[in-house]
Amino acid sequence: MAPSSLVERRTIDVVPESERHGTPLNQFTLWFGANMQITAVVNGALAVVFGADPLWAVVGLLAGNLLGGAVMALHSAQGPRLGLPQMISSRAQFGVFGAVVPLLLVILMYLGFAATGTVLAGQAVNEIAHTDSRPVGIIVFGALTAVVAVLGYRYIHALGRAATVLGVVGFTYLMIRLVATHDIGGMFGAKPFNTATFLLAISLGAGWQLTFGPYVADYSRYLPRTTSPRTTFHCTLWGSVIGSQWAMVFGVMLAALPARSGGFLDNQVGFMGDLGGSGAVAMLVYLVIIVGKLTINTLNAYGGFMSILTTVSAFTSGRRVSRAARTLYIVGFLVLSMLVALLASADFLDNFKNFVLTLLMVFTPWSAINLVDYYLISRERIDIPALYDPSGRYGRWNAVALGCYVVGIVAQIPFLSQTLYTGPVTKALDGADLSWIVGLVLTAAIYYPLARPRSKAPAEMIYPDGFEAATPQPAA
Repeated sequence: MAPSSLVERRTIDVVPESERHGTPLNQFTLWFGANMQITAVVNGALAVVFGADPLWAVVGLLAGNLLGGAVMALHSAQGPRLGLPQMISSRAQFGVFGAVVPLLLVILMYLGFAATGTVLAGQAVNEIAHTDSRPVGIIVFGALTAVVAVLGYRYIHALGRAATVLGVVGFTYLMIRLVATHDIGGMFGAKPFNTATFLLAISLGAGWQLTFGPYVADYSRYLPRTTSPRTTFHCTLWGSVIGSQWAMVFGVMLAALPARSGGFLDNQVGFMGDLGGSGAVAMLVYLVIIVGKLTINTLNAYGGFMSILTTVSAFTSGRRVSRAARTLYIVGFLVLSMLVALLASADFLDNFKNFVLTLLMVFTPWSAINLVDYYLISRERIDIPALYDPSGRYGRWNAVALGCYVVGIVAQIPFLSQTLYTGPVTKALDGADLSWIVGLVLTAAIYYPLARPRSKAPAEMIYPDGFEAATPQPAA
């Protein structure tokens, strides 16, 4: 473990101005690097696998990434003003205990993504190590994730910058190789426009971006309070959208290859390595895969730790934990994810991944409530000390927010298009998935008129006592 001076000291407590650092550009590189990775490539490929023409798949994915990216970037813009992790701030809407309800589902999502991502990255580790031992790759990758997540915020952003550079170089090379060896242009526009598959491509892009909502502000909360929310918004938006769209377009191209050249979805890591070439070049491709997956897996581990601590602290009224406890939370979460990755069968992992994707329906209503309350009702005025006090301004439970949240989830069921369940409206629309639109729009429409008259927002922002006078500490 790194020396204690290197390890982040803040957790779910507010970050004082004396410890703020960085620029919004760090948001661009973090989210660009986190999205330039193999799972985003698979997400883009699915648009073609499900029947979309490559041309309209690219257009639909871009529309979805922009729409979903705007929602997640609005969450990111909260970070500098509040100095808080994302899910702590949702106590202002749901109540100190009420916020635990979406939190439990968020933790499950992080666990699922961490486990399935570890399996994928472990394959790339094994290729570099020249071993067929599945546990070796999983354990090595899990250990790498633990190191960065324990070190914390500053090192996560440093990893994002490295992933950005490697991602640009690696994916540029792979796309040049792909275009040089296949007639890519002839694959676009071969099929007529189809509304259902176009809407599905939009949903794939939007759903991808919306999964970042519950933890995006965790990585902007150290920015100085004077940082422009608009600048934070745009740096987060364009980093996430450009990185994900680039990777997804590459996935579209791979999925559009003739059947004799295909096989990407059956052997994603190996296919990309073979496309890169042999020897040292293939090893570099595997390194690009590992660093990209390490970035997003670290975000899952860090976000999972934050969510677990936020859940526990709701009932203990705690704000901070020791570095040792923080390390144990993170390592424990990652050990659990590695056990799932090691012990589960391939069928279980596929089913678990589908279950996690179905859970996406719980995040759109949460985003709608959080954003409507913060920007339109509270107007960026939060009583931060009350977020830690069940007897304070925001109380234990907020029946209005929880009720709207449940309605927003239930209303999406007829519109779902997932492996585990397809709703009747979706079937009538030939598979077009509109659930995320319903979850956002309907929840916002019913929450605003019900919550506005009952607003608990203070007249101005309230920070903890001594917030400005905090003793300067080494940057996290």
